[in-house]
Amino acid sequence: MFFRILKDERGLVFRNGNYERYLKPGGYFLPSLLGYEVRIFDVNEAFSPHKNIKFFQTDKALLEELEIIEIPDKNIALHFVDGHIQNYLYPGIYSFWKVIQKHEFQIFNLEEAMIPAEVSRSVLQKDSILPAYNSFEVESYEKGLLFYNGKFQKILDAGRYDFWKGPVKVRLEKVDMRQQQLEVSGQELLSKDRITLRLNFICQYKIINPERAILEIKSYVEQIYTLMQLVLRDHISSVPLDELLEKRQDVANAVLTELKKEEQLLGIEFIKAGIKDVILPGEIRDILNLVLIAEKKAQANIITRREETASTRSLLNTARLMDDNPTLYKLKELEYLEKFSEKVGKIQVNGNGNLLELLSEAALKKSSKM
Repeated sequence: MFFRILKDERGLVFRNGNYERYLKPGGYFLPSLLGYEVRIFDVNEAFSPHKNIKFFQTDKALLEELEIIEIPDKNIALHFVDGHIQNYLYPGIYSFWKVIQKHEFQIFNLEEAMIPAEVSRSVLQKDSILPAYNSFEVESYEKGLLFYNGKFQKILDAGRYDFWKGPVKVRLEKVDMRQQQLEVSGQELLSKDRITLRLNFICQYKIINPERAILEIKSYVEQIYTLMQLVLRDHISSVPLDELLEKRQDVANAVLTELKKEEQLLGIEFIKAGIKDVILPGEIRDILNLVLIAEKKAQANIITRREETASTRSLLNTARLMDDNPTLYKLKELEYLEKFSEKVGKIQVNGNGNLLELLSEAALKKSSKM
């Protein structure tokens, strides 16, 4: 049997199933009747014989043209061919022809699940590598709590993180570090003067210690809500209704001060608090409306009396001036006569007296008839 091995090929000779020798490119003749068999391999592909690679380790000529790598358990390798990422390899023994291509490997411990930053993104984004890892994105306003097999490891800042798929179960819990708002709605309370009311109370906060808020506190939002309820109930019971209505922000600030005492325990910073709504029973609202109307009427009466007093004082001052100044008195008479004359069509005066006096008498008679 004659056959030829090309330049990008290599051959292995078997006789009766046993490996005999290694063949480089060229022409060969082997008698098939004597049990010879030739298997030809493409050197551009991985060397994958039907037998264990250790079966060929006695042939130094073959080994010189092979790149053999053994990847230990709980490890993974990135396989590069001529400097370009090719694929990834899990634990095992692999063989590659190195007669044309250059093979390089980067081995990573799967128990150290996070992929090092020095591994290029372009390498990880290769389609053949994507199945080997999981990615997590931590936004600029978040912190990430990293867990390996349920055990907390560390806090991650904003960024992209990649983890090998392997024996380590990776979990990343994200925590929003932005300012948040929590509202206690319709909380029924009793004021100091025993008036039942309902409050809508808001509180703004942000997480400053995510490790404590998440790991040491079960459902920190519920804890904050309950704390707000308790502080509100305690404080409102010591404040009369009038003070609550008049000084809402002062009351809210006092509640905020009490909340701040628990900041370190919760890993929270309380920023601002306020009473959004005070909801009163219908009968209390009616009473307050009556009180408000009475107060406004009293204020209106006070203003009216002030105006009347000012007007009377002005008239008194005018009268005193006219008593002291006859000319001013005459001018005032003329002013009134002018106004009177505007409403009279014809005036008939008899007598030889002073014209102004006669007109004044006529005006007085006319006004008395009216």
